[in-house]
Amino acid sequence: MEEQSFLDRMMGHLRSTCKYYTGYPKDLGPSRVIHFTSEREFVQLLHQGHPVVVAFTIRGNYTMHLDRVLEEAAAEFYPNVKFMRVECPKYPGFCITRQKKEYPFIEIFHSPEQV
Repeated sequence: MEEQSFLDRMMGHLRSTCKYYTGYPKDLGPSRVIHFTSEREFVQLLHQGHPVVVAFTIRGNYTMHLDRVLEEAAAEFYPNVKFMRVECPKYPGFCITRQKKEYPFIEIFHSPEQV
């Protein structure tokens, strides 16, 4: 039997232990990430009583990686935690109220009063 190289062993260990390793294909089923359409819908989601993790994003390389991580986390924590993605160029008013200058960033909301 051929002995595995150090790199093969390291990659195998990474795949088996890293919680959000996104380089290995996974079958996550349908997407659990909710796409932001309005503040009204967002507040209604908060009134359901679950925490909501919101990713404020713009298109770019970092966002592509973040999307995969969000998909995995949303699949794992469904239905106890909701995940939402906001494309800031489409909804600048909602993003500007957060007063951040660098994208992407994530905020966690627990109640409608935080909005």
